Amino acid sequence: MNKPKAVVMGGGTGTFTVVSALKYLNWDITTIIAVSDSGGSTGRIRDEFGFQPVGDLRQSLAALADIDGQEWIQNILLYRFEKGTGLKGHNLGNLILTALQDMTGSTTKSLEIAEKVFNLTGTVIPVTENTVDLEIHYSNGNVVVGEHILDENPEEPVAIDHVALTPQCSLNPKAVQALTEADIIIIGPGDFYASIMATLVLPEIPDLFRNSTAKKVYIANLMTRFTQTNGMTTSDHLKKIEAALGTDVTHIVINSDEIPADALQLYASVKEYPVEDDMGENNKVLRAPLINTKVHHKKKHDRAYRSLLRHDYKKLAAVLKQIME
Repeated sequence: MNKPKAVVMGGGTGTFTVVSALKYLNWDITTIIAVSDSGGSTGRIRDEFGFQPVGDLRQSLAALADIDGQEWIQNILLYRFEKGTGLKGHNLGNLILTALQDMTGSTTKSLEIAEKVFNLTGTVIPVTENTVDLEIHYSNGNVVVGEHILDENPEEPVAIDHVALTPQCSLNPKAVQALTEADIIIIGPGDFYASIMATLVLPEIPDLFRNSTAKKVYIANLMTRFTQTNGMTTSDHLKKIEAALGTDVTHIVINSDEIPADALQLYASVKEYPVEDDMGENNKVLRAPLINTKVHHKKKHDRAYRSLLRHDYKKLAAVLKQIME
C-alpha cells in the first residue's frame, strides 16, 4: 500500500506536533506554512534583510528530522542564542535559512536545499512566494497591519472579525500541487489567526478544497488566546475555518483529556482557558485523550508567544491513523 499523502497547514508548535505524528506513522509529509510573521527573532531578521520570515518554516523543518537518528539536526535548527551582542534571542535555524534565502533569492528554493543538506524526508512550502503582512480586521471596524499586533495585550481585547494577507498574493504553485494530490489535509492546531487562518485566506483555497477528495481534518486548539480567541468555542473556530475553505471539513479532532491543574493555573493567570467543546453529538467529531502532560516553559531570551500545553504526537498519530483507515 502506498503511503498516504498528508498535507499540514498552519505553522508553529502545533504544526511541529502534527508533523512529528506523521513521521511516527511514516506517511508522506508536506507542510504549507504561514509567512506573515513579524515578531521575535523572525521579525528582527525580516526587518534587517527584507526576506520572508522563516520561524515557522524552520520549526517544520526541525519536525521532519527523525526522532531517533537526527536529534542533532533538531538541536541545530531549534537552538536559540542566550548571549552575544546582536545574537541574543536569535534562533540558529532562522539564521541558516536567511543565509540560504540570500544565496538563492527564493524562500522555496532555500527550503529545498535545507531539506537536502539535513537529509530530511518531507517538504516544507511557504504558503505564498510573495512578501506579505497579516492584515487584522476587528469587529469594531478598525484595521491594522502586522502579525505582532496580535500579541498586544489590552485589558479588554476587541474581537477579531477576520484576517487577510496584504498586499494581495497568490498561493505558492507547489502548495497548489500538494493540496491537489493530498489524501488527507490537516488544519491546526496552532495560533488561530497568525498560523492557521494566514494559510487559508488566499484566493485559490476555496476551489482547491471544494474539488479535493482528501479527508479534511481540523484539530481543535486546547486553549483560547486572550488577545485573539477570547471566549471562542470549538464551533466558533470551525465556522471561520469552513467559511475560508468554502466547504465543510470531514473530521474534527477534539481532546477529551483533563487538562493538568498546574497548566490551567498558568493559563488562567493570563486570562486564557480551555476551548469549550460545544460540538455535541456529531458524526464528524472524534474525541480522544490527546494531551502531552508536560508543561513547556519558553527559554529566557525567546520573545515570541509560546503554548505551555501541547498535543502528544503519539496519541495524535493513533487518531490520524484511525481516520485514514
